[in-house]
Amino acid sequence: MSGAGGITTARQDTTAGDIPVDTPRLPAREAAESELSKPMYHENDPNFLQRALNRFWDWIAGVFDAAAGAAPGGPAGLVVLVVLVIGLIAALWWRLGTPQRSSRRADALFDSDGPRSAAQHRAAAEANAAALRWTEAVQERMRAIVRSLEERALLDPRPGRTADEAAAEAGRTLPEHTARLRAAARSFDDVTYGGRTADQPAYLALRTLDLELDEAKPLLPGTSRGATG
Repeated sequence: MSGAGGITTARQDTTAGDIPVDTPRLPAREAAESELSKPMYHENDPNFLQRALNRFWDWIAGVFDAAAGAAPGGPAGLVVLVVLVIGLIAALWWRLGTPQRSSRRADALFDSDGPRSAAQHRAAAEANAAALRWTEAVQERMRAIVRSLEERALLDPRPGRTADEAAAEAGRTLPEHTARLRAAARSFDDVTYGGRTADQPAYLALRTLDLELDEAKPLLPGTSRGATG
């Protein structure tokens, strides 16, 4: 009996030793995270910049894949579209030239060739009129009018000023000529930006206005119109 009992006890001890030990999940996970957080496991990890670049290229790849799926012909069709777009951009670049930054307004009265005096603009206007180039004559005469007012200190020299702005400003000191100044500015705009062609009467009207303004007395600040004589 004692032998049998010994055998039974041995079996019970062996069976108890084979039962696995269950470790709670939370402590096990915390232990694993603590172990993996050691610097030795992260020596070869990419830095922040590398991770950002990887995410960027992954995004680019996703966009390309989406575009390839939507483009006719798949990836090959997308390549053809990209080549066509590049060709179009190159053609526009060649046609329009290199974009240049400029502070001069597109509708500015004076061009970018450099400042010229009123006498020089008048001479250019007369030369164009003699050659029956009435559009150019009108343009130069309007410039002569504004430059003359600037030289007389009736207008402050200001790059980028338009003909309409010059007429409005000059009308404050030369009120009797306001309507004709506005008409001259409108004539300049019509032939310069409106695609119209000037004629001899249009030029002669600006020429007469130029000569009269050269003799006109400005309305000084604080002076009424009736006091000017």
